[in-house]
Amino acid sequence: MILANKTRRIAAVVGAFAMLAVAQPAIAQDISESHVAAARAAISAMRTTNEFDAILPQTALGVKNELIQQNPNLEAEINNVVDETAISLAARRGDLEREVALIYARIFSEAELKEISAFYATPTGQKVMDNAPIVLREIRQAADIWGRGIARDMAQQVGQELQERVGIDRVTDGTATEEGSGEGTANQ
Repeated sequence: MILANKTRRIAAVVGAFAMLAVAQPAIAQDISESHVAAARAAISAMRTTNEFDAILPQTALGVKNELIQQNPNLEAEINNVVDETAISLAARRGDLEREVALIYARIFSEAELKEISAFYATPTGQKVMDNAPIVLREIRQAADIWGRGIARDMAQQVGQELQERVGIDRVTDGTATEEGSGEGTANQ
């Protein structure tokens, strides 16, 4: 199930790139080959498309698993056909690289792309790339902690303010009780 969901998400990303390619051919014609080359160098330096290397193998594995589950007696033949098909489709990886390069070329000038490539070729740029997953994970953790603190402090401060203004005793999980009265609610 998880593999099927990942495969669907990956297919959606690939489909979005394909739609972008079809929808904007005129723009692509205005971009010089040297500009595209600079974009390719930048995306290579930034490892922008590396995460997509897994699309074809994951898709092949998903197809194998589904077909073998339906036809367990054909496992060897299914494996061979899927592997052959995957190998024949591998050349299309270049299409994705070109589309990503065109996206970058539309956003960044050729000079900017060369600066990006130059930065990521430095030891500092390589350190940024090597540590990006760790940095992003820690940023997400910090944001989660911060968000929980904000939610806690908001609930406390809103509760205190409502207590002072209208006598609501407690504000938690969307419910409130009016102090000193068993009959009323916060909505009255």
